[in-house]
Amino acid sequence: MHRKVRLPASPQVLTSTVRSQRNLHLFNCSTRAYPLAGDTVNSNLQAKDSSGSSTKKWTEKVPIKDHVDAMECIMGFLGDNVSKSIHKDVMAVGHRIVHGLDIHNAVLLDDQVVEKLRVAATLAPLHNPPGLQGIAAAQKVFSGVPQVGVFDTAFHQTMPDFAYMYGLPYEYYEKHNVRRYGFHGTSHKYLVQTAAKMLGKQPEQLNAITCHLGNGSSIAAVKNGVSVDTSMGLTPLEGLVMGTRSGDLDPAIPLFLMNKLGVSAKDMDTILNKKSGLLGVSGFSDLRAIIDHKAEGNDRARLALDMFVYRVRKYIGAYTAALSGHIDAVIFSAGIGENSSIIRGLICDNFKGMGISVDGNKNKATVGGAQGDISAADSKVKVLVVPTDEELSIAQQTLEVVNSKQKVKAYA
Repeated sequence: MHRKVRLPASPQVLTSTVRSQRNLHLFNCSTRAYPLAGDTVNSNLQAKDSSGSSTKKWTEKVPIKDHVDAMECIMGFLGDNVSKSIHKDVMAVGHRIVHGLDIHNAVLLDDQVVEKLRVAATLAPLHNPPGLQGIAAAQKVFSGVPQVGVFDTAFHQTMPDFAYMYGLPYEYYEKHNVRRYGFHGTSHKYLVQTAAKMLGKQPEQLNAITCHLGNGSSIAAVKNGVSVDTSMGLTPLEGLVMGTRSGDLDPAIPLFLMNKLGVSAKDMDTILNKKSGLLGVSGFSDLRAIIDHKAEGNDRARLALDMFVYRVRKYIGAYTAALSGHIDAVIFSAGIGENSSIIRGLICDNFKGMGISVDGNKNKATVGGAQGDISAADSKVKVLVVPTDEELSIAQQTLEVVNSKQKVKAYA
């Protein structure tokens, strides 16, 4: 069973997903921009039911005032359209939380954990506050039901200190938690587990480089099933060239531009996160448009494409070294990784010296949500395409916590 309900609420978007035959609710409170986001009077409830042979969709205008009202509205809709008893049948609520500091597992959300998420909000000001609002609302609407937090940062908390520390005064780590955390962890974990099954291995037997390539992109080095390095850092700004984010750059550049242009720290944050990356270089944030414009002779589109591909290749090379050259698979996922055979082909081109080679026909055929092995027959390293399913991963981790019948240790 897979039923999703989305309701633009306050300045955030509240998403509820019902997964499996047991009623498990997943809430993702984010700041994604929808046309009516922030207009509580004209909010729309959007629903999709893909549990049967065909997909049903609904859109209803539903005025709401806060997250509690939004959740009650969602439950009312599900009660009318799914099951009259769905509210009392809910056995757990899973929350996607972007930043959990050093929490390294999905955990039951108690006061201690929630307080830690408030501290982490200084590092994820756009994401953790709405997540905390969602937790507070769910605790009211689903009183007595286990609430579980699943964190984008958790999978990467196995990194060794020499990989997550920055070359800054150590006191900044001690006093202000400045270190590499990494993101997209829920996706990277799902990719590792799925790829291991595809290769007939246990996750702890897998060495892989996981490439979550979308508008926001990150790569992880995975050794024996756990993350040992990842491209994103203290925030999701570090690493690859992304749709609107700069990725890696000389840290003196923002200081130079702030002095040269007279812009504030807040303005520079906006420039780096929302006006840079592919958009800043080419004028387009969507790689599909960039590929089309390159074909028409647009040189800035050519440059943006080359920069994106080169940065991914550079990280694959670096993480091959981090894994001492022992790699079972390179895994592509997310919007670009799953659907662009062109980008996958460019990234893997001329990697035969590293034992990585793709079959052109398999590569072209594995798009649109298809999962598969696109390796060439002579490729020493498997090249896999795995459509990510973060919602399923959140559901699985939530059930693991609830079924353990004990509080999972939250801290390393």
